Amino acid sequence: MTARVVPYYCPYCGEEDLRPYEPDADSDVDIKGGWHCADCTRVFAVKYHGMAAASVHAAPPTGPTPG
Repeated sequence: MTARVVPYYCPYCGEEDLRPYEPDADSDVDIKGGWHCADCTRVFAVKYHGMAAASVHAAPPTGPTPG
C-alpha cells in the first residue's frame, strides 16, 4: 500500500500532465509526496484527513400544526 494519493488532474489549471515531485537538496520547497504539474509548473500535495461522521437530522414534526 502506498502513502501517495494519485490525483487525476491539477487542482489549479485542470491539466493532466502530473509527475511525482521530490525536492532537490537546494530547493526551498519543503513538500514530501507532492506532485508537479508540467503545464502550470505548480507543486502541490494531496492529503487524506479522514472520514466525517454522517449528519443526523431530526424528522420533521407530523400531525396538526399549532395555530
